[in-house]
Amino acid sequence: MTTKEILLVALLLVLASVVLYGLHYAIFHDAHHIFIYLAGDIAFLPLEVLLVSLIVDRLLAAREVRSRQHKMNMVIGAFFSAVGRNLLRAMAELTADQAEISAHVAVGQGWTEGQIRQAIAWARSRTFQVKPDPAGLARLRDLLVQHRDFMLRLLENPLLLEHEAFSDLLWAAFHLEEELSARESLPASPPPDLDHLAVDAERVYTHLLTQLLEYTIHLRRSYPFLFSFAVRTDPLNADARAEVA
Repeated sequence: MTTKEILLVALLLVLASVVLYGLHYAIFHDAHHIFIYLAGDIAFLPLEVLLVSLIVDRLLAAREVRSRQHKMNMVIGAFFSAVGRNLLRAMAELTADQAEISAHVAVGQGWTEGQIRQAIAWARSRTFQVKPDPAGLARLRDLLVQHRDFMLRLLENPLLLEHEAFSDLLWAAFHLEEELSARESLPASPPPDLDHLAVDAERVYTHLLTQLLEYTIHLRRSYPFLFSFAVRTDPLNADARAEVA
């Protein structure tokens, strides 16, 4: 509603109140009774504001936020099931210090939320080095092109407006795909150009790591069976197996 419409509604409500009080007085001719209840209603108004605005509204808002976060985590889960985990596996082949990375961020079944948050902090503090290998970059390109339409549909989800980190991941992935697809021949690209592409891939890798770990916290809290499967198929763990030993 515009400001003018709000003022008009407020005026109509005030006039309606005046008319009703006037009707009450015309019927009962008891101004004393009217002012007693009017004073009581005004006295209760601050408490009503407290109950409705500060308590009830906040409880409803918190519930709505939890609902949106739950739906957003479903979107993130779909992304990692369709493309995110495979993208991490492909990037692991291009990352020189993958053994060290796995030692810090490959989540185990017994990990606490605190340990996962420590892994997130470690990943955010690191600068990962992706090797400018034409064949490996071509595999990334093919994977991203294959799932381009799926990621475009994810961008249409209005929930992304409230999840900046995941939006950044998608935009970084789209940028990497566009850069890789714009080269006619990656093997023929000069070393400075391959280094540039490697930097774009490093940006995606950092976002992937942190978002996967954040999503793992959600699974640990709400879906232990999905958390167990995620750990058993962790793309950051070279020894991970889906079978339960």
